[in-house]
Amino acid sequence: MADAAEAGKGPDEQEAAARDAAARANPRKMIPSLRALADEDRATAKKARASWQMFTIMAEFIEATEYLSEIRPAVSIYGSARLREDSPYYQKTIEIARLFSDAGFAVISGGGPGIMEAANKGAHAGKSASVGLNIELPHEQQGNPYQDIAMRFRHFFTRKVTFVKNSDAFIVMPGGFGTLDELAEVLTLVQTGKSRSVPVVMYGSRFWKGLLDWFRFTLLPMGLIAEHDLDLMKIVDEPQEVLEAVYEYYEKRGGEHPIPPKEEMFYL
Repeated sequence: MADAAEAGKGPDEQEAAARDAAARANPRKMIPSLRALADEDRATAKKARASWQMFTIMAEFIEATEYLSEIRPAVSIYGSARLREDSPYYQKTIEIARLFSDAGFAVISGGGPGIMEAANKGAHAGKSASVGLNIELPHEQQGNPYQDIAMRFRHFFTRKVTFVKNSDAFIVMPGGFGTLDELAEVLTLVQTGKSRSVPVVMYGSRFWKGLLDWFRFTLLPMGLIAEHDLDLMKIVDEPQEVLEAVYEYYEKRGGEHPIPPKEEMFYL
């Protein structure tokens, strides 16, 4: 009967039946097939996750545009989440943010504790919007209570693009890896022409001297940066000097022609 049943099958069915019989006789030969099925399932799941991630990225950009398109002019203030109220830099950040807020600038921070909180606190006490671009982290970052506009991001890079697209100046207070990452991002975008030229003001010459010396005495002699790249940033030591540096930057550029629309298309 079995032979008759086999005879009634087509060549493909007979081949599949032979493979099944061989696999039952030697189960180890089934492992590659099972692995291939598992790999296919993983690939499908990975593709689905990637597609969903693209939607979340798009949603973050769209939401940022809707919330922040009307807040200009604006300044972003970068700095450490670890500096608390007893730090002189925390207190100076409050003062700087208040100066900009009263001068009509919205103030954008990372929305968390430390320098970010100080920036929002100073802005909140002033006349203009206090904005926080919060980030979701494995160890949850709690948003500070001084934000008029609070956004949450899953992705660091969409958050950084949001800072750059919506800021007319960058104030860099003392900070660690995150602050250095944000500083390097802005300098690179301006240096390479992927962003319009904007003032980058670093607060605290004692804190930043080592980094600036490394730029000037290591990177520059090796030809890794140009002499004019050092002009992309300015260091000051007083809150009022921060505001004046931003005004001075734009006053010097006041007579320049506006950015051609074609060139502006390539900016972030």
